[in-house]
Amino acid sequence: MKPCSGRQNASRNASRLCRVRRHGEALHGYIRATVVDLLVTREGLQSIHANLDGRGYVPPFAGSRRLRDAETGVRVEFLLSGGFPGGGLPKPVSFPNPADVGIAIEKEGLKVLSLETLIELKLASGMSAGHRLKDLADVQQLIDVLKLPLDLAERLNSYVRAKYHELWTALREARPEWDEPR
Repeated sequence: MKPCSGRQNASRNASRLCRVRRHGEALHGYIRATVVDLLVTREGLQSIHANLDGRGYVPPFAGSRRLRDAETGVRVEFLLSGGFPGGGLPKPVSFPNPADVGIAIEKEGLKVLSLETLIELKLASGMSAGHRLKDLADVQQLIDVLKLPLDLAERLNSYVRAKYHELWTALREARPEWDEPR
């Protein structure tokens, strides 16, 4: 995404937002960019809409909390802090407040969640929603591409630890030549 004044204004006016999926993955070294997901508070969402609606971004329908870049067609989806990944049902992992999470990378005025938080959210999503299995595959791809260690699981929420172990072990068994992560 190329920076533009609208994006910069959104970042200044709603400074508590983070890139979560797809672009967060890319900045951690795994590229799968189809949609931009932003983690925001309810107040941040209101500010973003107030500053971007009609300035190169359009909602797909009246009242939508999503936006679409009118020039590129890229969808911008907003994940509300306090909400739950996957099907939206309550679980021990929820979307954090952007002001409270560890930020691993900051680029173009946007902050990217830490790898551990990104993995927790993707695992919780894939574990709880059958239509989100790609999130589990994304985690396995992150493990493979970044050579993530098995003991990273100890830094994850206990709700998702076993699934991380399962994905790591399946990858290791499928690829005996895979170098042990450092």
